[in-house]
Amino acid sequence: MENSVPRSLNELKPYAGGNYQIAHRDTNAILNLDINHGSGAIIKAKPGAMVHMAGTVQLTGQVKFSVKKMFTGSEMAESTFAGHGRVALAPVLQGDIVTLHIDGSTPWKIGKDTFLACTQGVSKEAKSQGLGKAFFSGEDLFIYHVLGQGLLWLTSYGAVDRIDLQPGEDHIVDNGHLVAWSANYRIEKAGGGSMTSLKTGEGLVCRFTGPGAVYIQTRNKDEFKAFIRKQAPSAG
Repeated sequence: MENSVPRSLNELKPYAGGNYQIAHRDTNAILNLDINHGSGAIIKAKPGAMVHMAGTVQLTGQVKFSVKKMFTGSEMAESTFAGHGRVALAPVLQGDIVTLHIDGSTPWKIGKDTFLACTQGVSKEAKSQGLGKAFFSGEDLFIYHVLGQGLLWLTSYGAVDRIDLQPGEDHIVDNGHLVAWSANYRIEKAGGGSMTSLKTGEGLVCRFTGPGAVYIQTRNKDEFKAFIRKQAPSAG
C-alpha cells in the first residue's frame, strides 16, 4: 500500500533532547532542530549541511579515518551540534526531508547520498550489497545499514513517497528512485523475468517483496544529469 509522506509545514515534533520541524516541503525542505538547554543532546549531520544556527550551539567537525571508509567511499568527516538553541540543516539538491524512527529491530538500509542527520543513538555502517545488485540497481556497491535507536533524517531528489508491503506482497520500483528500504529485493528486466546477463542497466527495475517498507524519490538524479548533458553544447 502506498502512502504519501505527511506534509505538515509548521508542526514541532519531539526527539530526545529537543524538538524538530521540517519546513518548506516538499522540494525546498529544511530541517529545523531545537536543542533544549541542559539536555546534553547531540545531533550528527552530513558535513556542509548547516544553513544557520544559534550562537549558543557548538559545531564540531570530526574526522573519522579508516581504511574501510577509504575502500567503501564513505564520508570520513561528520559534523556534530551540541549546546542549546536552533540549528537548521538542508541538503544540496532540491528535494524533501523524511524522518525515520529507528527502533533497533527493523533492518533499514539507505543509499549513501541520502543521509542528512541523526540523533546521537543512531549510527550507520557501510556494507556491500553485492556486485550484481550494485551494478543494476543504480545504487553504489556499498550502502548504509542503519543501527541503534533514535531519529534519522534522509534527503531525496524531488518529493518522497512511502510504500508499505505486507508479507509476500511485491512492488516494482524503477532503479535510481530508491531512498531507504527495509524489504528484500531482486533485480529484473522491466518487462519481467530474472536478469541473467550482464548487458546494460537500461530497462531494469527492483522488485521488492514484503514485509517491509520502501521510500522512493519522485525524481532521478542520473536521468537529470543525462538531460543536462543533452542540453549543453558540445565542447569545441
